[in-house]
Parts: sequence; C-alpha cells; structure tokens
Amino acid sequence: MDFPEDLKYSKEHEWARPDSDGLVVGITDHAQDSLGEIVYVELPEEGSRVARGEAFGVVESTKAVSDLYAPVSGTVGEVNDTLLDNPELINEDPYEDGWLIRITMSDESELGKLMDAAGYAAFLEEEKSKEDD
Repeated sequence: MDFPEDLKYSKEHEWARPDSDGLVVGITDHAQDSLGEIVYVELPEEGSRVARGEAFGVVESTKAVSDLYAPVSGTVGEVNDTLLDNPELINEDPYEDGWLIRITMSDESELGKLMDAAGYAAFLEEEKSKEDD
C-alpha cells in the first residue's frame, strides 16, 4: 500500500493535502483496494458546506456502497467532475487524478487532528489485528 508522506489521513480512510486553494481530499489506496472496482461516485455541489466527520458523498464499487466523510469542516470549493464519467480513476490513481473535492477550511486547526502517514499505517495494522482476533 502507498501512503504518501505529504498527506494527512482520517480513520474513515480519506486523505487530505493542503494546497494554495484549500485542502484536496480523496480516499486512500487502502480504501480503494478494499472497495474493489469503483463504478460510481456521488459528490457534493461546489459551495456546499461540509462538517468534519460527516458524510459528503458516496462511492459505489462492485463490492459495496460506502459513504465519504469530510476530514475537516468548510466549504466545497471544487469538485473533481471527471470522476462522474470516470470513477475508475479513483482505483487507478487515488492520490492524484482520483481526488474527490477541494475544501476551503473553516477551522484550520482540524487538520492537526488527522494522522500522518506513519500514524495511518499503524492505525491500519491495529484494525487488521482486531479483525484477526
């Protein structure tokens, strides 16, 4: 699994990357791998408000339908409309072409509540050990 060091991660398996226009959000390599072939994505409209920890959209795969959760609160500044016709980009490139939305954060301190790459890897190991019990 790939967990880029420059990203922050949530326990709901979303990643976040600050840039000059806000915070780019997507799902992790682990999440897309667990879901399998993604066939549909539902994203919010630009200008919508999102709240940390609350669902903002849906991703559907051949295995399951899963909610997408906002890693921070704010306003959706941009939506990756390319995914509406090409949801498989999430599987092919979850950290670049497969990004979901860009959020203008309302509280930048929320970014500090997310995990770094090492913390996320440790979280996944902990989750896996719980499943193995």
